[in-house]
Amino acid sequence: MTGIVFDIEKFALHDGPGIRTVVFMKGCPLRCIWCHNPESQETQPEIFFTPEKCIGCGWCFQCCPNHCHVMEGGKHVFRRENCIHCGKCTENCYAGALEKVGEPMSVDEVIVEVMKDRIFYDRSGGGLTLSGGEPMFQFEFTKELLQAAKKEHLHTCVETCGYAPFARLEELFPLVDLWLWDVKASDPEKHRQITGISNELILENLFKLDDKGVKSVLRCPLVPSINDDEKHLLNIAKLANSLKNVQRIDLEPYHPLGENKNKRLGCNKFFTAQFVTVEEMNKYRSFLREKTTITVQKQE
Repeated sequence: MTGIVFDIEKFALHDGPGIRTVVFMKGCPLRCIWCHNPESQETQPEIFFTPEKCIGCGWCFQCCPNHCHVMEGGKHVFRRENCIHCGKCTENCYAGALEKVGEPMSVDEVIVEVMKDRIFYDRSGGGLTLSGGEPMFQFEFTKELLQAAKKEHLHTCVETCGYAPFARLEELFPLVDLWLWDVKASDPEKHRQITGISNELILENLFKLDDKGVKSVLRCPLVPSINDDEKHLLNIAKLANSLKNVQRIDLEPYHPLGENKNKRLGCNKFFTAQFVTVEEMNKYRSFLREKTTITVQKQE
């Protein structure tokens, strides 16, 4: 069993309890307008191109089977419309102007990498977190990864947007210790506007999960001019108060890291905003604490 993985992050401290390794998988059904990992949306490998890093060595011009790399007006131009995502152009790009995003990895290869930090999991109560993209988009791979992690007695988390058939989510219940459940907007139509889909199935799945006694954390990104308002915060509190097994609410500040990644993927239209300040986030958390008895992540 293999899947497409675009990153493995070691020593993660904010994606579940303890020190964790986060495996990021490609493919997502949502198209959040502020997405900070746009390279996670498509399932196939992609190519990052940073033209200012190019030193003009000519390697990519020679090796690309579809001649996607050309010189125009003395500048390196990447014709993405002809790209088949083979990654040959990235293999000897010593300047790092071209990078392949996403590699096939077997379950065994991933687990071997994860288990290198076993000592940190044991001492901190950490483990493995699957993220993306959306782990449910590569369901069979996700399931086998979790099974392999449980054979190693690891604590497991899955970060999900919740948009999947409930039967598949339910199939993973014995393998997941904690679900990190994204809450991007409260209103179904607003959710559709900013992500491309309604949140009705997402909330339905969350309540079904909760009724089964499954533990969850609500992960709530706050994006300037999109969902950073009192109405949304009140609805987050209302949602948390209606759940029996929610462990905590995490308010997550927007950051504009997706802007640079979009440029490197060849996308010229993307949402931009400023970093949310620490003071603003602490204000939002204080407001939320007044509306719910559920733990809200600590002040920064």
